[in-house]
Amino acid sequence: MNSNVFRMPARRCAALGAAVALVAGPVVLAAPAQATGGTGGTGVTTGKGKASAVVLRTGLDVSLLNKSVNVPLRAALNEVRAPADADRTALTVELDGVDQGRPFTVLRADVATARATVDERKAEGYANIAHAKVHVPGLPLLSLIEVQEVTSKAVCAAGKKPVAESNLLGTVTVLGKKVTLSAAGPTRVEVPGVGEVTLDLSKTRTTSRTAAATALELKVAVNPLKLNVADVQGTLTLAEATCEAPAEPVKQTEPEPEKEGVEPQTATEPTTENLAETGGSSMTPYLAAGAVLLLAIGGGALVLVRARDRG
Repeated sequence: MNSNVFRMPARRCAALGAAVALVAGPVVLAAPAQATGGTGGTGVTTGKGKASAVVLRTGLDVSLLNKSVNVPLRAALNEVRAPADADRTALTVELDGVDQGRPFTVLRADVATARATVDERKAEGYANIAHAKVHVPGLPLLSLIEVQEVTSKAVCAAGKKPVAESNLLGTVTVLGKKVTLSAAGPTRVEVPGVGEVTLDLSKTRTTSRTAAATALELKVAVNPLKLNVADVQGTLTLAEATCEAPAEPVKQTEPEPEKEGVEPQTATEPTTENLAETGGSSMTPYLAAGAVLLLAIGGGALVLVRARDRG
């Protein structure tokens, strides 16, 4: 009894299954999502801050009467720097050949404070002088300058604009003369037979990470003709503060995790221009040809089976 239902032989079914698998191509499974790069959430500081302060800085050249030489007077009184620990409180210096080699007092003050601090967030320099008298060699009784109070401050905070400021309170006396200083420009004081002093008031400057402030800067040219001193030339600075901000922390963020079921892309895999948009590889033509061949073989086997059944 012939049946209307045709059942495919096992061999033919296997052959067709192999052909279909070859045509369809390999199945790609999505890899598990992975997070790469970054250590997550912590700040990394790339630079340290700096700060300095000095009550008085001298850069003077002193010429002596009985010697054809210049004696430099380079001193920084009460100078401090951070983060290094350098604290000085001496207000006198020794200058050979002047006043028989005895210590020479450059500054007399009721208050002479210099402070410099640095931490991870901020660097700050601060200098303050109150009721101060400054002397230069050859003028033991006459002060080069007298001030009631001067203050300079420089603050540099990470990620913020640096600030530099100086303040001068009360009167200023130069070579025995009371003077009025102007922020618009230098002030010149001349005393016949003694010398000349030019003063600059409250100099400040800032950059993106640094600041500096100077309360007073003097350019000195005096010829006292006393204490074996013929001439004093140079500069003198009162209440100076500087700072450099610590580097702003660089925040590192976690990368976003890849979505599940999405194949991770690889940049090293070459691309082929002539592939169909639906995907494939350079082996696709060969796989298709093999599938056709297997289908042909299966079809021939089917014809032989039918002919055998009819006979």
